[in-house]
Amino acid sequence: MLTLLAFIVTLGILIAVHEYGHFQVARWCNVKVLRFSLGFGKPFYKRRFGKDNTEFVISVLPFGGYVKMLDERELPEGEKVALDAVDLPRAFNRQSVWKRIAIVSAGPAANLLLAIFLYWVLFMHGVAGIKPLLGDIPADSPAAKAGLQSGELIQSVAGEPVASWQDVRWILLQEVIKAPMVEMRVKNDLQRESVHQLALDSIGKDDFEEDFLAKLGLAPYRPVMPAKLGDILQDGAAEKAGLKTGDLVISVNGKAISDWEQFVTQVREQPGQAMLLELQRDGRNMQLAVTPDIVDEGGKKIGRIGAGYAMDQAEIDKMTVLVSYGPLQSFTSAVNKTWETSVFSIKMLARMVTGEASWKGVSGPVTIASYAGQSAHVGWKSFIGFLALISISLGVLNLLPVPVLDGGHLLYYTIEIFKGSPVSEAVMEAGQRIGLTILALLMAVAFYNDFTRFITG
Repeated sequence: MLTLLAFIVTLGILIAVHEYGHFQVARWCNVKVLRFSLGFGKPFYKRRFGKDNTEFVISVLPFGGYVKMLDERELPEGEKVALDAVDLPRAFNRQSVWKRIAIVSAGPAANLLLAIFLYWVLFMHGVAGIKPLLGDIPADSPAAKAGLQSGELIQSVAGEPVASWQDVRWILLQEVIKAPMVEMRVKNDLQRESVHQLALDSIGKDDFEEDFLAKLGLAPYRPVMPAKLGDILQDGAAEKAGLKTGDLVISVNGKAISDWEQFVTQVREQPGQAMLLELQRDGRNMQLAVTPDIVDEGGKKIGRIGAGYAMDQAEIDKMTVLVSYGPLQSFTSAVNKTWETSVFSIKMLARMVTGEASWKGVSGPVTIASYAGQSAHVGWKSFIGFLALISISLGVLNLLPVPVLDGGHLLYYTIEIFKGSPVSEAVMEAGQRIGLTILALLMAVAFYNDFTRFITG
């Protein structure tokens, strides 16, 4: 239910903001707006407002919307004659090409402005992240060949300061499509800085969908995590067996346990099977038997006992960082973030068209709904960050010069400026068919990717 609600809220906000951009600029340009519609299908809300008696409609299918403006080209002959002297100059088709460009551009622009606002709020409140401490570096990996070592703190990538692993990933993602090598500045435990050249040419077009950092040999530092129990879920296998918060697992069925991950692996591999645990509780050793619950995970049966890891505050402080700025710097960072993400989206799309990047990165409604639910589960900051990213994607997508999209209309108006007259109806009809074909193919790829992700997990 949370996933469904998050998906509906995401679409509702993004579509409403996009269409409001068209609506508001049309009003500023004194164009008469007949209808403002959110969604398609059967309307469940209708009401008229304003001096133009504009009809506001909300329909059951939240997969789009539109702003219908007075346009002589869409009226039957009888209604064209009936237009009075007041309404006729307010028709969309009677506006200058510059006004029409402003109205059509306003939708994507509104989505980009929404992203700036959301990032501004995030940066002011602070974004939690994982410190860019290097973990174990596999031998013969690009990171190992560059001379990077476990425990070093990444200071900058390609000359840009980084505060978290999110920053490292974002900058490297951009650098991979720009150059075969990137400079990384790091600091070790002795506070000595060094500069390394990391090769990026091992990253292929299909690696962006996966964890490409791992292919470079880069991974966050992971502290030693003893198998110490934290929160115990009510009515879970751990509670039923008598396990308590603070218990330290020493062995399972006589096999020594050195860390939390090893303990979790043992539990997962023994669903429904009794396990004899040797514990240390309050300084004394004891034994308890626990039978992991059987849980279905991606079609595979795994064990789970309903117990979390007891991480202390010192470990949390060592691994995490809160990045926040003042109002002015937050705004500047928000504008830069929106601009960089927009440019990166366009570059990646261009690489997909030329075959340099995989089309697996195209996502449809199923993936968006899944990410919306996941981000909402994490917290409001995560959801706002997701909303900003999707808002940028929607804005950039609509600016593409594809007929039926806003960018297609802008293409026609640009031709009109140089041509001196509007594009002919025949050309627009042909463009409409081409645009619909392109969108249909794009949606087919998106649904195929969604289906593949759903099947493969």
